Amino acid sequence: MADPLKALTQRAAKLGFTRPYIAALSNFSSKPGIGLAEAIDAGHHGSMAWLAETAFRRSHPQNLWPDAKSAVIFGMNYGPESDPLVTLTDAAVGTISVYARGRDYHDIMKGRLKELAGLLARDTGENVKVFVDTAPLMEKPLAMAAGLGWQGKHTNLVSREFGSWLFIGSILSAAELRPTSPELDHCGSCRACLDICPTNAFPAPYKLDARRCISYLTIEHAGPVDAALRAKMGNRIYGCDDCLAVCPWNKFAQIGRETKLAAREDLNAPALSDLATLGETEFRKRFAGSPIKRIGWLRFLRNVLYAIGNSDDLALKSVAKDYIDHPDAVVADSALWAYKRLTST
Repeated sequence: MADPLKALTQRAAKLGFTRPYIAALSNFSSKPGIGLAEAIDAGHHGSMAWLAETAFRRSHPQNLWPDAKSAVIFGMNYGPESDPLVTLTDAAVGTISVYARGRDYHDIMKGRLKELAGLLARDTGENVKVFVDTAPLMEKPLAMAAGLGWQGKHTNLVSREFGSWLFIGSILSAAELRPTSPELDHCGSCRACLDICPTNAFPAPYKLDARRCISYLTIEHAGPVDAALRAKMGNRIYGCDDCLAVCPWNKFAQIGRETKLAAREDLNAPALSDLATLGETEFRKRFAGSPIKRIGWLRFLRNVLYAIGNSDDLALKSVAKDYIDHPDAVVADSALWAYKRLTST
C-alpha cells in the first residue's frame, strides 16, 4: 500500500491547506477543556437548538459515523492584511468579521477537501467522509487532539504558526492512521481575549455564553437583541473579531495566501448609509457568494440599524426614521431604537 500521507501532504500544500494532522479516535475524548454538555445545561447555546438536538452525535465522531477510526485535520489560513479592529473606531462604517469579507469558505474548502479525501481513500482502501463546519462534529477538540492548535480561553482554535486565523476542514477515515502529537494549551495566564469582549460573553476562561456573544447575536439570533447589549455592539454588523484579533499569538500569524478568501474592498469599511439603503434584491446581489447572504436581508438590516444607533451621526437619523414603520417588527423596533438614540445625542 502506498504511503497514505505522502500524496495527501503534497496535494494539501498546493490546495492552500496546512499539512495533515491526525487524531486516533480510539482514545479521543472531547471532554477535557470546553464541555458542550455543560454549556447546553447552562443555556449558553441560546437559540441554537440544533446544538442540543445533536449533542450525542457531537460527543464523539464515532457517534456520527461508527466506522471512523481516524480524523485527518487540515487548516486553511485566512490571516488579514491589517488590524481588523481598526474600523471599530469609525462609527460611520460597518465592521464585518474578517472571515466574511471574502468568499464563503465552505464553498472554497469543501471541493478541495473532497479531492484530498479521494487520495486518502485511494491510498488506504478505506471509506472517508468530509466535513467543513456544517455537521455535528467537534472539530476544534479534534484539531487540538491532532496537534493543529489548541482551544484558547475564548474557545476558538489558536495555532503557534497561524495565530487565530484558521478555518478547519476534517476528513474522517475508516483507516487506522498513525496519529500526530496533540497540541498543549499555551494560553498561560493571558486574559486578553476575555478582557476585550465588549459584552462580557465569557463567564470564565474556556466558557462562552453565546447569548452575550456579538457573533451569535448578529448571525444566529433571529429576534431583537436585548436592549442592554445593543449599545455594546458598536458598529459590528456581522460577527466580531475582538477576542481573536487581540491574541498575542497573532504576532506569529501569516497573511492568508488564498486569493479567494481575500477581503473584498467594498466590505472592509462599508458606509452604514449605503448599507441601510440596500433593498432585498440589492442585498442579495451585493453579498452573493458571501457568508453574509445567509442571514438574510432583514436580519442584516437590523444589525445595520443598531450600528446606526451607536454612530452618534445625526446625518443618519433620517435613515433610521425611514424604517420605523417597516412591516417587519424587528426592523421597526431596531429603527425606533436607533432614532431615539440619535435624537438624544
